[in-house]
Amino acid sequence: MADIEKHLKQAAMQVGAGGSAGFIEVCIMHPLDLIKTRLQLQANKSSLKSSDPHYYNGIIDCMKKMYRNEGLTSFWKGILPPILAETPKRAVKFVTFEQYKKLFLFGSSSPTPLTFALAGLGSGITEAILVNPFEVVKVTLQSNRALATEVPSTWTVTRQIVRENGLGFRGLNKGLTATIARNGIFNMVYFGFYHSVKGYLPEYEDPLLEFGRKVAIGFTSGVLGSCVNIPFDVAKSRIQGPQPIPGVIKYRSTTGAIVLVYKEEGFRALYKGLLPKVLRLGPGGAIMLVVYDYVYHFLEDKFQKKHRNL
Repeated sequence: MADIEKHLKQAAMQVGAGGSAGFIEVCIMHPLDLIKTRLQLQANKSSLKSSDPHYYNGIIDCMKKMYRNEGLTSFWKGILPPILAETPKRAVKFVTFEQYKKLFLFGSSSPTPLTFALAGLGSGITEAILVNPFEVVKVTLQSNRALATEVPSTWTVTRQIVRENGLGFRGLNKGLTATIARNGIFNMVYFGFYHSVKGYLPEYEDPLLEFGRKVAIGFTSGVLGSCVNIPFDVAKSRIQGPQPIPGVIKYRSTTGAIVLVYKEEGFRALYKGLLPKVLRLGPGGAIMLVVYDYVYHFLEDKFQKKHRNL
C-alpha cells in the first residue's frame, strides 16, 4: 500500500512539473514554432512569384511580413492546441520516460546512456500518439495567412477537419507516422544526451552555477535533437498542412514526403525551418528540463514536509 501511494505521489509530481514546464515553454517559444512551420510549408522560390507577400526569405523576413500583413497577434496563431495538449503531453513524456527506464535497464543496477536513449524513444512514440490530433489542428491554424482576428477558432477548425475527413489518417490523425518519427527521434537524443551528460559532469554547490550547468546541457540536448529529426518535421508539416493543389493529396506518407521533397527541391529543403526550430528547441529544451527539475523538487519537498507533519 505504501509503494502504491509512493508511485501515485511521484506520478502527481511528474504531472505537475511536466505541465508547468510545457505551459511556460509553449507560451515563450510558440512564435518560433509558427515561423518554422511557415518556412517548411513553402516550396522553392523558383515556383513562386518573387512579389508574393507570403513568400519568406528567412526568419526576419517572415517576421516582418507576418507583422505587416497579419498583425502582432499572428505570432501566436495555433497556440491553443499545444497549450491544451501540453499538460497531458508532458505528463505522458516524463511519466512514461521513468517507466521505460525501468524496462530498459537490461539487468544493470543503474541507468546507462542506452537506457536513457531507449526510454526517450519510447516516451516520444507514446507522446506522439497522444498529441498528433492537436498537431494537425495547430498546423492548419498556423498555415492560415489571414489577419489573426479573421482566423477561425480552434474548435471550428477541428470540427471542419472531422466533418470533411474524419478521425482517421486523412483527418485528425493524418501524419501520425511522421509525428511518431519526429517525436521519437527527438526524445531519444534529447533525454539520452541530457541525462547521460548530466551524470558525467559534476554538480556545482553554487546554485547559480548549477542552474547554468543544467541550462547548458538542456540547450545542447534540444539543439542536437532538432538537427537529427528535422527531415521528419518537414515531412510532418507537408502532410498535415494544406496541399499545393486543393483537393489533391501530394504528400501522403512520411518516407514518400521526404523522397518527394528531396527530388523536387533538393537535400537542403529537408532542413527547412531548422534555424527557428533550433532557436526554439535549444532554449525551449533548456527551459522545459530546468523548469521540470525545479518544480519537481519543489513539489517533492512539499510532499515530504506534509508527510512529516502528519
